[in-house]
Amino acid sequence: MDKDKREPGIDPNLQTAADWWTRLRDRRKAARVEEAWLEWTGADTRRLDAFARVDELGAQLGALDAETKRDFVREFAPASARTARWLPFALAASFVLATVAAGVLFWNHQRASAVETGNYATTIAVDRNVALSDGSQIALGGATRLTTHFARDRRDVDLSAGEAFFQVAHDTSRPFVVNAGEVSIRAVGTAFNVRRTGDRVAITVSEGRVRIASSEGQANGRQSAAEAVEAVAGQQISFDPRASGLTVSTISAGHAVGWREHRLEFVNEPLDSVVANINRYSTRPLTLADTKLGALAFTGTVDTTALDSWLEALPKILPLRVAADGERVTLSAANRDTR
Repeated sequence: MDKDKREPGIDPNLQTAADWWTRLRDRRKAARVEEAWLEWTGADTRRLDAFARVDELGAQLGALDAETKRDFVREFAPASARTARWLPFALAASFVLATVAAGVLFWNHQRASAVETGNYATTIAVDRNVALSDGSQIALGGATRLTTHFARDRRDVDLSAGEAFFQVAHDTSRPFVVNAGEVSIRAVGTAFNVRRTGDRVAITVSEGRVRIASSEGQANGRQSAAEAVEAVAGQQISFDPRASGLTVSTISAGHAVGWREHRLEFVNEPLDSVVANINRYSTRPLTLADTKLGALAFTGTVDTTALDSWLEALPKILPLRVAADGERVTLSAANRDTR
């Protein structure tokens, strides 16, 4: 703040601290604002003390409702400046309060109207943990992509591919909704896992309760109205566009996060879906030589750190054979009586 713009009788450190307080909360601020603020506070310890006083005042004003803040800023100066003896103090206090209160109002308005967006992705065989601004945690599995859209009254996540485990911070005023293709999962404060393989989606709840809805388009010859179910801890909800509706099954709590310990768990899942999920962790991709093999159902656990052992045992479980070279693994049909 320029010296010639300062009000007479006002502590310059306090006045400048109020200006810094509002500038630091402007999401359109210049890239070097934080560095400049550190330089300003580092030049004089009294400046940091002044900023701390303003910051405390800002926190107190932040707890007030918007109408009270407006009345406070409008009425403080004339109500306080009653004697000549206290006039300089009243001018200083009213200026700082007005500046900070205006900053609080502007900051809150920005928060109310802005949408906070984040893009997160992992590569094959790489997991990642993400901490969100609301306190929620997301663990992303290999080859996973998702985007977050947070607003004042809503928290949305779009899972476009892969698998993620969500630990949602409780906030009844801001529902947490994960969208995965034709399925949406709504939670307030809970923990659940979502795996998306193309249009197929599996949701496993490990804590709390979630509401799951699917909307199937008329282009597929199905009803367009949303179908919804509620799931609690220990339940898995599956959606497959090749089948009808949502299916509910009971599952162990550890199943939801088995992939975090290199275990992929499948229950009566089509082989093409199994292969697609394994490929998120295998640098040597699996391919199906015959698309008909994709409809074979598989139930079991796949250790992503020991895929060769699983591939060796697979022909004993399903009518297929495995051919591996240096770059890929091919699964093709085989008759059981030839083995």
